[in-house]
Amino acid sequence: MATVYFRCFEPVHRILHEPTFWAEYPSLWENPESMNASQRLKILLVIGIGSSLHGEAGPDSELRDRVQQWIYTSQAWLSGPLEKDRLNISGLQIHCLAMLARQIFSVGGDLVWMSMGSLIHRAMQIGLHRDPRHLPSMSLLQAEVHRRLWYTILELLVQSSLDSALPPRISLEDFDTDSPSNINDDEIDESTTVSQPHAKGTYTSTAMQLQLIDSLQSRLRIVQLLNGLRSELAYQGVLTLSRDITDACRACSKFVADNRSAGVTAFQWNYCDYLVRRFLIPLHCPFASEARLNPLFNYSRKVTLEATLAFLSPEPDDYFSRLMATGSGMFREGFRYAASTIAHEILVQAQSQRDDGTFQSNTRQLDFLKQAMHDLTALSWERIRQGETNIKGPMFLSIVLAVANSADKDAVCELTMAQNARDSLVLCYDILEARARAAPWPSPNDGSLASSSGDGDQDALGLEFSLDFFFPNTSLW
Repeated sequence: MATVYFRCFEPVHRILHEPTFWAEYPSLWENPESMNASQRLKILLVIGIGSSLHGEAGPDSELRDRVQQWIYTSQAWLSGPLEKDRLNISGLQIHCLAMLARQIFSVGGDLVWMSMGSLIHRAMQIGLHRDPRHLPSMSLLQAEVHRRLWYTILELLVQSSLDSALPPRISLEDFDTDSPSNINDDEIDESTTVSQPHAKGTYTSTAMQLQLIDSLQSRLRIVQLLNGLRSELAYQGVLTLSRDITDACRACSKFVADNRSAGVTAFQWNYCDYLVRRFLIPLHCPFASEARLNPLFNYSRKVTLEATLAFLSPEPDDYFSRLMATGSGMFREGFRYAASTIAHEILVQAQSQRDDGTFQSNTRQLDFLKQAMHDLTALSWERIRQGETNIKGPMFLSIVLAVANSADKDAVCELTMAQNARDSLVLCYDILEARARAAPWPSPNDGSLASSSGDGDQDALGLEFSLDFFFPNTSLW
């Protein structure tokens, strides 16, 4: 499981120096008393995150329960008195791993933006926002870990800002840390004094993070515009930022194609593309909803649909498919964006074809969208099988399909929509009932009774499946 973590997550979110980790790793099993709390927590969180892609770690398995307890323990340790063993690089590494694990395992995964405030403040308190050249002398390895960790924190921050629709808490003027060097972990250690970074087009253990950093400035600007109370979203600015994101996706695709033989995996490509491309949908949604009335915004409608279809057809990879079926937070929000976008587009297309009388004769485009809707519905059911308890998603999609399948919108009565919704609810009920029968009963003193899954947190805030969240001017019902 630790190997899976370093193969899949670490190349994208640079948190640890791999040789250092593996040097400490055997002590957990051979001489655990020799390890301090931070070393143990790092290893357990790495194992836990890697277990999310392990075939035996089902939604109600004993292993998953144990990983959740490790996450709670890490959060409790981070919340303790700010002693020296917390306010340092090791403490920040544990904080980053915990933020990632919370979203993977739905432990308050939709509320990480609040915790990211603490993380970014701690990082700035110890100087990560300043490049090492401005700080007291440190080793080459320490400087590289410093830079990698800072940009990992920024990446997690902009993702949480996008998901929470809240400000990112930082601007480009608040830091001057240089990008990390394009160098492999095994090429530097504490004794290294001189290194020769590889060319940017060369694949190394840091190369995927550098691909994300290239678009970080544009994505930070996007969340500032979307979530700022006094920001004005001018369309020309939207087009400029959209071009930056599209160019970044194309550059990453080319980099992956050029470095297949060097070790780039399908998971790494899918993951990086997902983290960057998903910014296009909320950026264009306010204008895409106006495209019916103002054809000048048809480009926004095209961009949101293409981004959604890209989500639904990543390069085949079992690990990435499993992550999208189990994760919350930033891993679930892409699914929510896609569902709202496809739902809006299929309703617009169906109504347009009803109006011009081609609903029965020109079915190719509408059938394509319906198939995408069926794929999303299947994914929503799979997410419920894998641990999610929010059944509104598949019910929402089923109701939209009822409207889209009717040649006469006025003939779509409430009974038809209710029947589709009921069929979806029955299936969800059967899935949840099967999970409940298979899950072991917790004891009265089991701490898991007091824990809550992050999958329900959005509903507590009123952010449930609705076209209004993404398309506030939609009137298609």
